[in-house]
Amino acid sequence: MTGTKVKEDYVDVLIVGAGPAGLMLANWMSRTGVKTRIVDKRGTKVFSGQADGLQCRTLEILDSFDFGHRAWRESNHMIEICLWNPDKDGQIHRSHRIPDTIPGLSRFQQVVLHQGRIERFFLDSIRQHSDIDIERGMLPISFHFEEAKASDFDAYPITVTLQSLTEQEATPEQSGRSVVNDGLFRSNLSPDDTADLLDAARLRARAGQTEIIKAKLMVGCDGAHSWVRKELGFQLEGDSTDYIWGVLDIIPVTDFPDIRMRCAIHSAHNGSIMVIPRENKLVRLYIQLQSEVEASGGKVDRSWITPEVILRQAQKILAPYKLTYTYCDWWTAYQIGQRVGDRFSLMERVFLAGDAVHTHSPKAGQGMNVSMQDTYNLGWKIASVVKGRCAPSILKTYESERRTIAKQLIDFDYRFSRLFSGRPAKDIMDEEGISIEEFKDAFEKGNMFASGVAVDYGPNLIVAKEAPSLEQVDDTTVANLVETSPVASKQELAAEIKVGMRIPSHKVLNQADARPWHLQELLRSDGRWRIIIFPGDLGIPENLARLTNLCEKLDNKNSFLRRFTPQDLPVDSVIEVLTVHAASRESVELLDLPQILHPFTDTAGHDYWKVFVDDQSYHEGHGNAYKRYGICSNRGANVIIRPDQYVSWVGESDDYDSMDRFFSAFMKVQ
Repeated sequence: MTGTKVKEDYVDVLIVGAGPAGLMLANWMSRTGVKTRIVDKRGTKVFSGQADGLQCRTLEILDSFDFGHRAWRESNHMIEICLWNPDKDGQIHRSHRIPDTIPGLSRFQQVVLHQGRIERFFLDSIRQHSDIDIERGMLPISFHFEEAKASDFDAYPITVTLQSLTEQEATPEQSGRSVVNDGLFRSNLSPDDTADLLDAARLRARAGQTEIIKAKLMVGCDGAHSWVRKELGFQLEGDSTDYIWGVLDIIPVTDFPDIRMRCAIHSAHNGSIMVIPRENKLVRLYIQLQSEVEASGGKVDRSWITPEVILRQAQKILAPYKLTYTYCDWWTAYQIGQRVGDRFSLMERVFLAGDAVHTHSPKAGQGMNVSMQDTYNLGWKIASVVKGRCAPSILKTYESERRTIAKQLIDFDYRFSRLFSGRPAKDIMDEEGISIEEFKDAFEKGNMFASGVAVDYGPNLIVAKEAPSLEQVDDTTVANLVETSPVASKQELAAEIKVGMRIPSHKVLNQADARPWHLQELLRSDGRWRIIIFPGDLGIPENLARLTNLCEKLDNKNSFLRRFTPQDLPVDSVIEVLTVHAASRESVELLDLPQILHPFTDTAGHDYWKVFVDDQSYHEGHGNAYKRYGICSNRGANVIIRPDQYVSWVGESDDYDSMDRFFSAFMKVQ
């Protein structure tokens, strides 16, 4: 009698973990047509608690996938931060008000919305654009990697065995001490839906089955206790502190006047609270349990912590104001620690992202955001390699770019969490206490980093900039492994479009119909590179001549636009050309411009959505894009934008040769 044959499947990408980082990656794969499996040991998505903050850059990213508006509508918007500190008598008072998001930094501001809704947006998007199914209750139990196949990207060097769990095994246990959710499931403010019920039914049907997956690439998005990281033998490096914090998601009953503001509250003797007003009347409180904890030098026993214990401490900190609740949606407790992975990838075939490679305190609102931005960085690179558009060398840039950001995050969180957890100084002679002005300054300066807008990638194959400063290189071994671009940027031509940073967004008008658009809205996350031509004022004959000369080269049958685009696809399928000129809109006729700027097909006619103008709109004023981007309208500039909206190169408005050399360094002829 022979045994049952174990099912095998071959995939391009296996994603382990279906939290925000894994779902962001799966969403990229759904948009780019890459064969993908995504598995998670949990039986369902998150329903309450967990991460809740969405920073400016994250909202820009979600908008590039066409569902940012859902988060923007449902979330609570964070407008102002109030700082509360002890007065001379030791009683807390409001000492400062500052904007939560730096004005003008982004077209979005920070918002809060619980992780379950954000996961729902991703799930809807993935199902809309692909047949990728989130396979829940699937536990990886073995991993094998064939190094001899690592350099062949048509091979499947990764073998993973999956075990299907029962519904009970896939559902994390509650603590048993409270009827309140203490980690994951079942908020009555977030009703279940049909898709999740079907997932549960599938889970019951396949319980106990095993399957072997052969994959070209694998990404571990499976959290701080990552199975993938352990299988690779990689480590998280860093320290824990003796600061213990409790978290309550409650509908508060209180006379504290700023309960619907984001607040940082330092009491004189009882620790600190962070107040985060949320959707559906909820408020999240991060409460320092300082008076309950003794230094231990290691992990602290948290078994004694209950919602009642956390509330009592909050009441001490807020006194003389009153605080209680009748509804608690979720609660938890954590020990502050900052750790970052020693490595982010194995031979560019297995990658780690999110909490699997960096952990920190939640008060700066970075965990979910940086995790999703990890896989936003990685996803388009994987798709480009799998589909044969780009050389595997671009995959090396993931570790060099994101490990630098992770270390900056850890350093930021280390400083911020200690300022937040420290005792306020009694006076200027109190050297052990925390200066309130120092804390305020750190809060204001930290806003730029926390927004996600300050990310600045160092030079590499796809970022044409000068050698980095010491702050940009945290690992010389990694830096030396990464190839640099064969071309140089002329940053001065577009001083505010910083190479290595995401392109800022300013309003421009569509040449064909006068509709105003934010420039970022034109940069959809569909895997395409963009060349944005800023030809300047086309009323200047020299500028028009330079644009015409460039377009003749771009339209040539041997141009890089055509060499790197499959012959059966439109010319803009891999690299899209957008134009923003600075003449008056009335002085330019779209169809008088070279056709490569508005491609024509027999079935669809001209493309009217590629040429824009920096001019006055009828209803929304003047975007002043050239001025705000630091571009001279007498000279112009060209900009290359990566599929993730980061700036790769800035150069002369007619510099075809540099753009050709840039793309030729990593793109494959089709």
